[in-house]
Amino acid sequence: MKINQNTRLHRLIVPALPLLAVLILFTACKEDKKADTPPDTQAESAEPGTTEASADLPVVHPVSHATAVLEWDGTTIYIDPVGDAARFTGYDAPDIVLVTDIHGDHFSSGTLEALPLEDARLIVPQAVAEQMQDALAAQAEILPNGSELEASGIRITAIPMYNLREEALDFHTKGRGNGYILEKNGTRVYFSGDTEDIPEMRSLKGIDMAFVCMNLPYTMPVESAANAVLAFAPERVYPYHYRGNPDVSDTGKFRELVEAGNPEIEVVQLDWYPGEDY
Repeated sequence: MKINQNTRLHRLIVPALPLLAVLILFTACKEDKKADTPPDTQAESAEPGTTEASADLPVVHPVSHATAVLEWDGTTIYIDPVGDAARFTGYDAPDIVLVTDIHGDHFSSGTLEALPLEDARLIVPQAVAEQMQDALAAQAEILPNGSELEASGIRITAIPMYNLREEALDFHTKGRGNGYILEKNGTRVYFSGDTEDIPEMRSLKGIDMAFVCMNLPYTMPVESAANAVLAFAPERVYPYHYRGNPDVSDTGKFRELVEAGNPEIEVVQLDWYPGEDY
């Protein structure tokens, strides 16, 4: 009997169909399994000079010296915004602005006037408010040492900041400037402002992130900063505000002192002077 070409092809294909179906099903299941597998859960590296995101902690972007931007659960906070306002163009308009002191590395009317502050809470010490132009002064909320308020769901407490060394007493007098504690959902973040290792710092409790200054002659040496940190034992400490006159403080030594005294405290070193060789 003569078998035409179509019949022969039919006999070859039909028996192979069940096997082909199994292969297709196996491949589909394999792809589904791959799609259902969660991606690598290791956190991506944070951009240079920026803390990594966390469920509880704010993301902190160092801008320069004492100036920072915090992003915390949808709220944007500017700390001591000074310098060219263009530095802040990559960030959302602030919901909260905190100013610690009257000195030019912490307070600049020109910078504040150039920023989009229409919807911001501007929180300052009395001494800063007294140096503001009328429009800014009218917007400012004065927070004395020891007082607190709530803004955008964050409780903000003003902490004293001042000098102790005899030769530095005139730099920062007690009661003039503010350090700040920011607290939300049990997480507490501390910015020291310009201070030495004062009792009010040493007695802090439950701090998750501490930003501690260390520059001479204006604030304190790294040894004093390390001793204070060991006293109040934050979960993490970030040396900042470490450019002095004429020297830059040795933040590596600060780290060694803290880790030797309490290895449970994590020392996080960010780049507060981008583009400068420190």
